[in-house]
Amino acid sequence: MLTSRVEVKKQMSPMTSLLVGLAVSLLCLFASHSVSAAENRSGSSVSQTLHKTINIDGVEIFYREAGPADAPTILLLHGFPTSSHMFRNLIPALSDQFHLVAPDYPGFGNSAQPPMDAFDYTFDNLADVMERFVAALGIEKYSLYLMDYGAPVGFRLAAGNPGRVESLIVQNGNAYVEGLREFWDPIRTYWKNRTLENAQPLAKFISPEGVKWQYTHGVRNQQTISPDNWNVDLRHLSREGNPAIQLALFYDYQNNVPHYPKWQAYFRKHQPPTLIVWGKNDFIFPAEGAYPYKRDLKNLEFNLLDTGHFALEEDGEVIAAKIRNFMSKQVASAR
Repeated sequence: MLTSRVEVKKQMSPMTSLLVGLAVSLLCLFASHSVSAAENRSGSSVSQTLHKTINIDGVEIFYREAGPADAPTILLLHGFPTSSHMFRNLIPALSDQFHLVAPDYPGFGNSAQPPMDAFDYTFDNLADVMERFVAALGIEKYSLYLMDYGAPVGFRLAAGNPGRVESLIVQNGNAYVEGLREFWDPIRTYWKNRTLENAQPLAKFISPEGVKWQYTHGVRNQQTISPDNWNVDLRHLSREGNPAIQLALFYDYQNNVPHYPKWQAYFRKHQPPTLIVWGKNDFIFPAEGAYPYKRDLKNLEFNLLDTGHFALEEDGEVIAAKIRNFMSKQVASAR
């Protein structure tokens, strides 16, 4: 006669019951882990950020990538004096739903630093490299996250290939003369007269104190800003030959200003859906540069945040939530 399960249970010692319970728990945990791994492989769950390099015309370009390849792509273009490191927290915050790609420009972050006699450090050329980078990755359509230097690089891409750009996310990225205020006075002096004497005041922008100031000025609480930021930036800024590269880009920034009317014409003609998430206490690109976007863009979500130049450091969660909501309405729903 077969013994019932109830009788077997009664016959089990407390130790045996404990071991059986532990085995069941381990099986459940393994099953849960297997499901999560399968979700990651299928791209339906949050994916790890991958750190890659690709050769673009002889220059090794480092980039971070995460998220399902078939999801809407966001191309994240960093500012000065940083790199794709500035997106290290934003990428995993969005990678469950979007495909994130964040490259380092030549001479920045973990990308190669070709010598100045072999590479033209201008914004025209940085944009050309980024255009070839996007093509090499096979990305046909994308949204642009533009910050600081990312604006003149990204707006060149957008104005040159408007059909590829699904939307714009602008965070302290300038396209209007109203946004070039007091901070730019010593740089304007250098534009007018490119001398060693006029270059000396610009050296503070890449000094340890100057880089730290860019992260901490205008924030609500400096204790929330990690020193890893300026320490990571100083790694590439202190490479031999890099100060001259940064000085060349300071000088070339003047050539972005004549492009402003073209970029504004692009806004008016193509009306890309645009999200503004701007640190209003930024001394480099103040809020005066954010308001003019309202003149030219009809489909605009406008947000001024109570923080500084690197708004992601203090308001990253807020910005991620706004991007998720904006992209879901403007891009994902349109596919």
